[in-house]
Amino acid sequence: METRRSFTLKKRAESFGYAFAGIAHVFRTQHNVWIHAVINAGVVALALWLRVSLVEWAILVLAMMAVWLTEFVNTAVEVTVDLLTAGDYSPSAGIAKDVASGAVLVAAIGSVVIGLLVLGPPLWSRLFG
Repeated sequence: METRRSFTLKKRAESFGYAFAGIAHVFRTQHNVWIHAVINAGVVALALWLRVSLVEWAILVLAMMAVWLTEFVNTAVEVTVDLLTAGDYSPSAGIAKDVASGAVLVAAIGSVVIGLLVLGPPLWSRLFG
């Protein structure tokens, strides 16, 4: 029989603590997140300068979030695969890591395309307009 855990604010606070620990781990161990952070800062600065609309902001945030989410999931996949293989080489483990890494690349390419579509026309107009 399943035991139901009761809801407490302390347990919710602990859950947030674990989530923040996970975020901190990604920032400590994954060099690419710093690249994402710098690019995101540039996108935000450019979007502010161009005064994009609320809908365009939403699109940009979703694009940036897609990259961050895939980077976090990629890190979780890598750690899990390393745990399960205990450092032994496995072709399947390599494929799992490559596919997770590929997901980050797809999200990043998609975000670049979205950024060009949203920011390109107003930037072009502002610079050459």
